Amino acid sequence: MTEFGYALSSEEHPAPDLVRYAQMAEQSGFSFCLISDHFLPWLDTQGQAPFAWTTIGAIAQATRTLRLGTGVTCPLIRYHPAIVAQAAATAASLMPGRFFLGVGSGERLNEHILGSHWPEVNIRHDMLIEAIDLIRTLWQGDMQSFYGDYFTVENAQIYSLPSPLPPIYVGASGQDAVELAGQIGDGLISTAPEKELVQAFEQAGGQGKPRYGQTTVCYAPSEAEARKIAHQCWPEAVLGGQLSQEIALPQDFAAASASISEEQVAEVITCGPDPARHLQSITQFVDAGYDHVYVHNVGPHQEGFFELYQREVLPKLS
Repeated sequence: MTEFGYALSSEEHPAPDLVRYAQMAEQSGFSFCLISDHFLPWLDTQGQAPFAWTTIGAIAQATRTLRLGTGVTCPLIRYHPAIVAQAAATAASLMPGRFFLGVGSGERLNEHILGSHWPEVNIRHDMLIEAIDLIRTLWQGDMQSFYGDYFTVENAQIYSLPSPLPPIYVGASGQDAVELAGQIGDGLISTAPEKELVQAFEQAGGQGKPRYGQTTVCYAPSEAEARKIAHQCWPEAVLGGQLSQEIALPQDFAAASASISEEQVAEVITCGPDPARHLQSITQFVDAGYDHVYVHNVGPHQEGFFELYQREVLPKLS
């Protein structure tokens, strides 16, 4: 049975609002949320980037049944995987059985800030394999040392380990990445509603593992307003390939998005108040084989979004 969730967009909302939206998601009938983990927003017009791990702690205390995961954290450069292992263990102890760790190979946007080299994608995949191995090693408890090709830990022990340990889901959208997710992850997180990618994940070792798909919409009282908001706030949705992983600054994302039209954005983001179109946005992921679908609602009209989904969208998905 497919479950439905809500995306907490750290690039668009301050931490207090994210906590409130998590509560509203729980009250509206969503069973889970994923929170983005950014140091910078994609665009200055989005305007926010609170520290995701602090927000997770607040959400843990403000909700009762909602499951929450990172969507996604990069445990390679900005964070050492040992720190992610400790942070995720603490988050899971605050919401037993309700937290999962979503990881990925990251974007230059967030990882360049410490002045570290930004590796090629195949190197980042190798780093991710090693990072997950290190996290799982530390989650075994006891004193651990780890000497890898990319990461070193000496005499480290995570004393505060939750029971159960959180699963590790891997974010991926391309063929190589989804195969890697099938091999090393406990589940998949993706934004691509493509049946072939889900099948590749399953064939690489993901059979029977959870598959999370994110769809992006923009609710507003009218379609015209929604299209304007989506074009202003989230034009980078049109950018394809590896470009979004390689651009370093919000200003550069703005330059790359400058020639993108409102019509182009509306082709990839469902805009407006029509529940049938929102249902279609979700069912494309269900039809592709995802058993968890979560909705990113762009813009300021979050309360109206929750009202629409509680009244006219989620009941038709049950």
